[in-house]
Amino acid sequence: MNVNRRTFFSKAAVGTLAAISIPTIVDAVIPADKDKKKKAVSLIQANDLILFQGDSITDAGRDRSVSAFNVAQGLGSGYVFLLAAKLLHEFPAYNLNILNKGISGNKVFQLSDRWENDCLSIRPKILSLLVGVNDFWHTLTHNYTGTPEIYKNDLLGLLRNTKKLMPGVRLVMGEPFAVKGCSAVDDSWFPEFDKYRQAAKQVADEMGAIWIPYQEVFDKALEFAPAAYWTHDGVHPSVAGSELMAQAWLNAVV
Repeated sequence: MNVNRRTFFSKAAVGTLAAISIPTIVDAVIPADKDKKKKAVSLIQANDLILFQGDSITDAGRDRSVSAFNVAQGLGSGYVFLLAAKLLHEFPAYNLNILNKGISGNKVFQLSDRWENDCLSIRPKILSLLVGVNDFWHTLTHNYTGTPEIYKNDLLGLLRNTKKLMPGVRLVMGEPFAVKGCSAVDDSWFPEFDKYRQAAKQVADEMGAIWIPYQEVFDKALEFAPAAYWTHDGVHPSVAGSELMAQAWLNAVV
């Protein structure tokens, strides 16, 4: 064993290591309601079809040729896969069907272009959406001319139409996030990117969606480990970052 590692583990008390666990970090931002199961107020219901939509953070390298529910290759290698495993473990009698239709690089208008096939025709009971980082990032790297107002209006239009055509759908919205200290995210992102985060929250509030404050969760995680531990480039989560996201979703929704 490396001497530095041996020294670290010999000095680190068990309580200290437990204190920096991912559930502890998430609980500090989104307190888990320990009585939810007793009160039966979980958003999750029997026979639910849960659809995850978004960009590369959701896509996570999924096999797009797989259209069956609950198949590992079709769920990708990110937070959706980890979350699906948790949900199927948590609710074995609920007959849940979980599907990932995120596509890398997507902005809101690109989701709209494929929405009929990749959402409306699927008829999910729960729609979980995380989109927005590319709506800003691509203004820096891809000559995209979008603005926070365009992002908000596009997102609001998409979800209003979705609720009109699927009035019973239950919405979950993840906050777009960016973590400084990695290769893709620097001071040039701010404060402009914050406007996209604020726009997403405003849309979530108007649409009655459950909100997952991912930025706050990652900011809290930085108190315990550096940015590179949680995300490869400031945008795409590591394995630890994906677990952080999955746990945040569970705390907010279940």
